[in-house]
Amino acid sequence: MCEVMPTINEGDPLGPPHGADADANFEQLMVNMLDEREKLLESLRESQETLAATQSRLQEALHERDQLQRHLNSALPQERVQHQPFGDGVMV
Repeated sequence: MCEVMPTINEGDPLGPPHGADADANFEQLMVNMLDEREKLLESLRESQETLAATQSRLQEALHERDQLQRHLNSALPQERVQHQPFGDGVMV
C-alpha cells in the first residue's frame, strides 16, 4: 500500500504581492539590507581598530622583551664554568 503525502504550498497563500505592496516590501527589504550593511561595516571598523591596538601592544611587548634579554645577557657572566668530574665520575 502506498501513502500519499499532502500537497505542500510554496510561497504566500494569497499570491505574490502586487503594485504598491510589492514596492513597499522591496523598499523595506532594501532599507533593512542597508542597515545591516552599516552595522557590519561598523563592526569591521571596530575589529580593525582592536587588531591595530593589539598589534601595537605586541610590538611594545616584544621590544621590552628584547631590552630585558639584552640587560640580562649583560648582567650574567659571559663564560660559564664547566664542571669537571671528580675521581668517582660524579658531576658537581
